[in-house]
Amino acid sequence: MTTEPPPGSGGGEPPEDDPFRKRPPQQEPPQPPYGQGQPPSGAGQGSPYDAPHDPFGGGAGQPPPSGGGPYGGGPQGGDPYGGYPADPLSGMPPLADSGKRTLARIIDMILVFIVVTLLAWAFGVAQYTVDADDIEFGKTFGRELLAAILYVAYDTILTAKSGQTLGKKWLGMRVANLENGSTPSAQTSLIRALVLWVPFAFCCACVWTAICGGWSFFDKPYKQGLHDKAAKTVVVSSR
Repeated sequence: MTTEPPPGSGGGEPPEDDPFRKRPPQQEPPQPPYGQGQPPSGAGQGSPYDAPHDPFGGGAGQPPPSGGGPYGGGPQGGDPYGGYPADPLSGMPPLADSGKRTLARIIDMILVFIVVTLLAWAFGVAQYTVDADDIEFGKTFGRELLAAILYVAYDTILTAKSGQTLGKKWLGMRVANLENGSTPSAQTSLIRALVLWVPFAFCCACVWTAICGGWSFFDKPYKQGLHDKAAKTVVVSSR
């Protein structure tokens, strides 16, 4: 009986055939330790100076201590002197320009707003009056709920499918997992969409859009909006 999980089951790993997944760098074959692989000059003459000098104190012919260098850089580290972690953006396209991201978001908002308006009119919640004598809270809430559902569904479905809403696709950008560059899962896309669109639909559309999306103009080093930080995603160029 096999212990392998069935295809499509959870686990958090992106599929191997994801065209956007980062590929690991090619590993070079290991080199022989310092002083090995070639005989020292004058070998066989019995001189005490025949053994090669080992700058790391491991003795003649011995490999340097574990850590890969005099400063302790590990074999998996991104820096030979200190073993710093590799940059997660290594191997990914460049980060998308924040101005283009804003334009793509405006395009998406307009597209979904048209659909919201048509459906709100069809369901009778397109018009509402607000005055001291007649406040139609039901229609107001119905329109906001409809807007929230459509915006979240639009962003979640398209991002999970290809990493691109229509605005991002037209302007040459896509959403990627910060960890491995793959297309975000449905769960990750949903988290990202909820943080972005629920406050927009119900309470503070202009203010929240400016804060959440505008955060990428100042964020370093990954240019993440608040919704990107919540979902651990970045937006990169696709061209």
